Amino acid sequence: MSELKINQNPEVELKFQSYPKEIQPKMNHLRKLILEVASEDDTIKEIEETLKWGEPSYLAKKGSTIRIDWKTKTPNQYAMYFKCTSKLVPTFQEVYGDTFKYEKTRAILFGLDDEIPEKELKECIQLALKYHSLKNKPLLGKF
Repeated sequence: MSELKINQNPEVELKFQSYPKEIQPKMNHLRKLILEVASEDDTIKEIEETLKWGEPSYLAKKGSTIRIDWKTKTPNQYAMYFKCTSKLVPTFQEVYGDTFKYEKTRAILFGLDDEIPEKELKECIQLALKYHSLKNKPLLGKF
């Protein structure tokens, strides 16, 4: 495991603190999984943690942005968002079927009481973090 450099925008911490108390652990868990996947991959040396559209966002050098958020208009769910024009979510749907709930081609949705399938989600995160080196391979070269 290499030492991962995290370029963190200080506003991200404020965003996490702005979530309702019962949502904060869920958002922190998604963040932890993203950083864990990045640190376990020797090809990823650094990751940028910033806000895009007011949402915590993560981007590695040959990757596609991952955003995470909870919204007041859908208080019973939170989500991990991917670039909707990428092949990421369609590939996840093909490979994992109904392991996850999806929002079209842009997100994996989680209910507040859902048990997160961590192994599968970490595979999705890894594909997003390395997307540009995988996008021309069938099923993103993973399966």
